[in-house]
Amino acid sequence: MDLTLYVDHHWISPYAFSAFVALEEKKVPYAVKEVSLPKKEHLQPVYRAHTGRVPALQHGDFWLAESSAIAEYLADVFPFPAHPRLFPEDFKERAICREVMAWVRSDLMPIREERSTYTVWYEPSKKPLTPAGEAAKARLLAACDRLISEDRTTLFAQWCIADVDLSMMLRRLAASGDSMPAKVKRYLDANWQRPSVRKWNDRQRPPYSAY
Repeated sequence: MDLTLYVDHHWISPYAFSAFVALEEKKVPYAVKEVSLPKKEHLQPVYRAHTGRVPALQHGDFWLAESSAIAEYLADVFPFPAHPRLFPEDFKERAICREVMAWVRSDLMPIREERSTYTVWYEPSKKPLTPAGEAAKARLLAACDRLISEDRTTLFAQWCIADVDLSMMLRRLAASGDSMPAKVKRYLDANWQRPSVRKWNDRQRPPYSAY
């Protein structure tokens, strides 16, 4: 097996999550290795990702970090129809898919700070969103209203990798009891039950430690 995905040992990185789902959806054999960020294992010489970040994909002697780059690489190396698509066939839909992926990685910082992935997979937050968090939530839900149709639970006619990234951002809210419109909740619930997502969620995680 010459594909290895390196993930954080707590299994809570949203980016490792996205890369894991991409591999699952491509239905290719791969191994997983855990990297302890508190112990700075990603900074050791044996960890050869160019940026030293997690996740990273090792394909033979080739290394690649950044989850969006990993998804693009998998789409190129394991193309349709031999393997399921990660990105839509239509050019405009593919562009929107990439737009959503870039947006949730670079914006909505108050949500990412106040609803960290610790609150998704370890302990929900008991604190209400701050005004900045509420403003970010409003922007997120306004975008979802434009992106998500009433009659489906994927962004487009077929699932794409942006669906897991957008649902991850929404799950940050739902895990701590923050409300959202019914169609957005249906979208989130459907994506959260996808087999590739459930496989990540069902992982047995160690007791959390920041050290």
